[in-house]
Amino acid sequence: MRITVLGASGRIGRQVVHILKNQRHDALPATRAAGVDAYSGRGLASALSDTDAVVDATNAATTETEEVVDYFRTIAHNVQRAAADAAVRRIVLVSIIGIDEFPAGHYAGKVAHERAYREGPVPVRILRAAQFHEFTEMMLDWTTQGDTAYVPKMRTRLVAARTVAERLAAMVVEPDAADLIEIAGPHELNLAAASAKLAARRGAPTYVEEVILTDDPNHHLQADGALLPGPAAIIAGPTFDEWLDAHDPA
Repeated sequence: MRITVLGASGRIGRQVVHILKNQRHDALPATRAAGVDAYSGRGLASALSDTDAVVDATNAATTETEEVVDYFRTIAHNVQRAAADAAVRRIVLVSIIGIDEFPAGHYAGKVAHERAYREGPVPVRILRAAQFHEFTEMMLDWTTQGDTAYVPKMRTRLVAARTVAERLAAMVVEPDAADLIEIAGPHELNLAAASAKLAARRGAPTYVEEVILTDDPNHHLQADGALLPGPAAIIAGPTFDEWLDAHDPA
């Protein structure tokens, strides 16, 4: 198959390209560096020409609600138009488990992303994933002040980014894949506790403190388990400890 991967320079997109190429598919990385901007539409028609399917692994640089909603909604509309013109068979989108009721930030943007794709003529398959194991790295980077990281209270089932990429690659090539799939890791985890394990392995920051950010409209949903998978979800390893051993050996 000939498959165009949007967001191919990102954490998931570049792995999807690698996986598809190893399976001998013609995987085309569509990035700004390659002249493709899904938000403005620049280069989309050329990138999708003669393409059988599209993977959307784009990400946003902002979490401001209005901006991120506009960003993802516009991408979905642009891609749907270009895909329909190019007679693309399907679009596969990576999204996030449990986001339907989230009112703000990146989660609200992904809700808009999904809905805008569903409004278009080209069939869409959505893979809703739990937070990645790698999310703990981001938390430490974002929240560390001095010798302490202040990690928001969150219940999750962290999953490896590589595992998500493998499932995305399967969804785009399988003729009869489901329209909506959830994927999560083997164990429910507390995000602060998982981040503390990573910090201890690295030796910094010295402390990890769990906090409830009451000014964040999403805080109660994160804390109460809205981001946990449903009973029909695919549960796949490695575990967080196995990922940690491979990623940051002691």
